[in-house]
Amino acid sequence: MDISEIVIEGDSAGIAWRLPVLRFAGSDPDAPKVYIQAALHAGELPGTALLHFLCERLRRAEAEGAIRSDITIVPHANPIGAAQGLFGGMEGRFDLGSRANFNRDFPLVSLRDRGLLIDDLDRYRAPDRLKRQLIHMALGADLVIDLHCDDESLQYAYIDEVFWPEASDLAAALDMDAVLLSDGESSAFEEAVSFAWKYEAPGEKKSRLPGKLSVTVELRGMRDVYPEMAAKDAAGLWRFLAARGIVRDEAVKLSSFAGPAVPLDNIEMIRAPHAGTVLFHRNIGERVSKGDLLATIIVAPGMPDGTIEVRAPQAGLIVTRVSDRLVRRRGDLMKIGCDMPSAATRKPGALED
Repeated sequence: MDISEIVIEGDSAGIAWRLPVLRFAGSDPDAPKVYIQAALHAGELPGTALLHFLCERLRRAEAEGAIRSDITIVPHANPIGAAQGLFGGMEGRFDLGSRANFNRDFPLVSLRDRGLLIDDLDRYRAPDRLKRQLIHMALGADLVIDLHCDDESLQYAYIDEVFWPEASDLAAALDMDAVLLSDGESSAFEEAVSFAWKYEAPGEKKSRLPGKLSVTVELRGMRDVYPEMAAKDAAGLWRFLAARGIVRDEAVKLSSFAGPAVPLDNIEMIRAPHAGTVLFHRNIGERVSKGDLLATIIVAPGMPDGTIEVRAPQAGLIVTRVSDRLVRRRGDLMKIGCDMPSAATRKPGALED
């Protein structure tokens, strides 16, 4: 395993961040190259734990000569966000200097312009230099996996429709509960990677990308950081790498993915109609019917008629739930994956900021 660091100089004097990069060299130059990163939202740590266990397995494979492809791993992709302390808490999702989401506003370039991403980096702020160097590394690979987690959540993935159903092997290997089929219209990391591949020839959009994959994997919830879970997830990612011929493991046999694959238009974003204390009646992983009571919001504690009910707009699977119990008006409560499109209008791109 080769270990290097990318040094990101701060935007004020005396500050710099170090980004460790781990590389495993493959024996077959024709095998698809792999890039995996975790914790782009710095406080989302299930992926970092997964990669710790996966690297242990990869080091054994390296000693046995069982790694066929070049594998690049960034176990914690956001040292800037990890260093942002605010009143005793970490803000790792948004850059405090610009209010920008660390997983938005990645440059949308053609693959042939990959080199331009790291030209004259000093003219960019530190978070943008980080983003440019991350996506530059990723565009040197064929299979790109960005490990995140949700709040309270099943295990699921955002997969651009251009990769589906070929990417069902990843969903099967990780035993995902659901797949959300995205439209590729945001500037999030994995969609910026697929944009570069789709527009390898500028102005000519590819509708299929065989042999390629760029995906966001949501490894359950923020607090689901346990050794047994991380080891299980690492074993699942190993199975995927073996099935794709990245590593040699003749014992790996994948079953078919049996979970739902739901377009983003079929996701019901359940939002709070009023501020207050939320009492959930249904949990992640439960299937609900139209009209089922999902939550009660106490909007006027102790008062007659001081509550509001939130009911399911249609039948579906509860994929995520917010962990906060004091909610703001229009704050997200749940994501429900449904068989039919939502009646709510959705703009192209990501479901949330």
